[in-house]
Amino acid sequence: MTRVIHTGDTHLGYRQYHSPERREDFLRAFEQVIDDAIAENVDAVVHAGDLFHDRRPDLDALHGTISILGKLRDADIPFLAIVGNHEGTRGRQWLDLFEMLGLATRLGDDPEVVGETAFYGLDHVPKSKRDDLDYQFADHDRNHAALVSHGLFEPFDIGDWDAEEVLTEANVDFDAMLLGDNHKPDTKEVADTWVTYCGSTERCSSDEREDRGYNIVEFDGDATITRRGLDATRDFEYVEATLAESEGIDRVREKIRERDLEDAVAIVEIDGDGEQVTPARVEEFALDRGALVARVLDRREVEDDEDEVEVSFADPDDAVRKRVRDLGLSEAARGIDETVRASKIADSNVRQSVQNRVGELVEDGDLSAFESAPDAESDSDAESGSDSESAAEPPDSATAETEVTETDTAESDERATDEAEPVEAETTADAGSDGSLEEFL
Repeated sequence: MTRVIHTGDTHLGYRQYHSPERREDFLRAFEQVIDDAIAENVDAVVHAGDLFHDRRPDLDALHGTISILGKLRDADIPFLAIVGNHEGTRGRQWLDLFEMLGLATRLGDDPEVVGETAFYGLDHVPKSKRDDLDYQFADHDRNHAALVSHGLFEPFDIGDWDAEEVLTEANVDFDAMLLGDNHKPDTKEVADTWVTYCGSTERCSSDEREDRGYNIVEFDGDATITRRGLDATRDFEYVEATLAESEGIDRVREKIRERDLEDAVAIVEIDGDGEQVTPARVEEFALDRGALVARVLDRREVEDDEDEVEVSFADPDDAVRKRVRDLGLSEAARGIDETVRASKIADSNVRQSVQNRVGELVEDGDLSAFESAPDAESDSDAESGSDSESAAEPPDSATAETEVTETDTAESDERATDEAEPVEAETTADAGSDGSLEEFL
């Protein structure tokens, strides 16, 4: 028998809501998974991608990850992993460094044998390149096999990658597909194979209301999958306030008083026919009640203008990030946008940094980096708790005009990026500049 923990979408280094405490939360949840693995003496920990939230994690995230994986190595439990879309799939990865350090094994076409099970890996592949895949893997001599991958697979509702096609065209008979990318845990049987998402280990958006956890997968004649919850995750308190015609801020405060918000992320949802409520006053009141973070979603404004990009005025960079994601920029253009708008490079050095970045791509000889995405995709993945690429016609500048309102739906959009290159914006709503390339070049 082979018994493993299947986890993924740990998004280490994610400073959600601009909160350093939230960044520590993501690391703490991952550490509990590893501690559980050691306590349960499983045969391996299998990570299905998006170990980090950004392909350039900060030193705190790297140091914490190395320390945690060191405990797993000392317990002689292998860490088997693939690369997700947030980490990027071009060139060397942090996972490769961890492999050099003896902390991890990057799965691929060749089997990694643990007990009686052969594990294979399929990194995140952008939609435009999936037709080139042949799903051919090296042979193995074990009783079981599992494929670890990262993407939004059919027949799950948000899928755009056919799991049945992968399983039927592969030259290896898999007992299970262990998946990442969808932050909602779910399991289905496809072509006589269990296909399962483990979900994220921390809530990456307020939409992810299910308890966080991971899968335990046993290979013993048949593959069996059970769910294990995490108690190290931070509480999200959802306060629903439906206002009658004459009700307003006092009613919202009354609903907030009914909840224990101490150290929690408070999500206040307002609906009904009542008076207009200023989100800043609600957030301030929730913080006074002990909340770590407070966000307000006035659903009445959402219904008034569904096409408007809505984000808390405290997080205007999320609105910009969402718009950039929807523009369908090429990989090269996204890299330039990140350099021009999102990095902390001094303005005087931006021109040289852009030239260096483009020069490296040209020297690599891979002109596909300059191709824009072929088609547009919806935001449904972000709304349902997942990561995926999006595409549209590129604009004349690296950023686009975006309306910013006082509601907060954009924290979930930060997770949906194109080919693992999330844009960490540092702009503000009144920055006085649109961040266009012409301004800096």
